[in-house]
Amino acid sequence: MELRVFRKIAMALAAAALFGGGFAAGQARHGGQAMNHFSQPKTVLQVTLIKWRAGVPDEEKQKAIDGVKAMAAQIPGMKTIWLKTDRMQPRDWDAAFAIEFASRDAADDYALSPVHEKWEKSYLLLRENSLSPQLSNP
Repeated sequence: MELRVFRKIAMALAAAALFGGGFAAGQARHGGQAMNHFSQPKTVLQVTLIKWRAGVPDEEKQKAIDGVKAMAAQIPGMKTIWLKTDRMQPRDWDAAFAIEFASRDAADDYALSPVHEKWEKSYLLLRENSLSPQLSNP
């Protein structure tokens, strides 16, 4: 009987030690604060800011933004898209969208794609100006 109680206590202590060790390892501390976990993906992110030409109808603007979604369905390597702007910064721009490409090659293929070239022809007629920086991690 005593051996069974000892085994149960030993198992409980071992389980507590494993749980405590895992919890401690998961709670890396820096200056008393839990560290935020983040990643640096090797993908390429393109953020496009748009200033529409005066007088462009809202339907045409939306059609251009919807065209980004249509391209994502057709062009390999377009991994993730953002189409809705909650808040514009800087404020003198009208709209924005973002595309995450699986790789530098995918971003280059997008730029040369006939699907992108067709979309761009109509999009360029609607915009007064745009900025499209791309960034990635080493």
